[in-house]
Amino acid sequence: MDNLKYYNLGRQVPQEAKKSIGGGRLKGMTDINPMWRIKKLTEMFGVCGIGWKYEIEKEWIEKNGDEQAAFIKISLYIKDDDKWSEAIPGVGGSMFVTKEKAGLYTSDECFKMALTDALSVSCKALGIAADVYFDKDKSKYDVSEVPKEYKCLECGNVFQEFTDKNGKTWSAGQVAHMAESKYKKRLCKTCGILHLAKLEAIEKGTDKEK
Repeated sequence: MDNLKYYNLGRQVPQEAKKSIGGGRLKGMTDINPMWRIKKLTEMFGVCGIGWKYEIEKEWIEKNGDEQAAFIKISLYIKDDDKWSEAIPGVGGSMFVTKEKAGLYTSDECFKMALTDALSVSCKALGIAADVYFDKDKSKYDVSEVPKEYKCLECGNVFQEFTDKNGKTWSAGQVAHMAESKYKKRLCKTCGILHLAKLEAIEKGTDKEK
């Protein structure tokens, strides 16, 4: 038996089914079109209800202050050689009530989106879309892997990785910390020079703003 049979059948995701998330907490990660998973399950196992199926085990709401999130637990089943598999569990969630500037926003599609999320978790256990999760190691479900951005507190420019003349590479975080030590604030070179010049002018009593 080839244990990687289904893993290899479902691992690759076509470019048209992937979308880069451009903003917010998930910026830079990859979202996968949910219909692609349905198509892939159908290609691999057959029509839904005949070659694969899922059952909703539980639906619930979790509260955190004014906000609420909807969760669903499912069991996915696939048919292999005319025999149904054991349950492949998946838990997904989506915001139900979100606190926004204009007030509380309630989503009437939260359980539908939670179901989509739960199905993606079950599919992940089969290796479906594995190349997004593993090779790139960067998806909307692996938030902890997103590199932290270090920005200049004055102009907002992002600190970049730097290689010095000796060939040593400094990470963006290290560059930001060195700048903070030099300028007493986390500032880029341009803003840092201006900041030091202003401090020097103040010390000499020639600051024009006075």
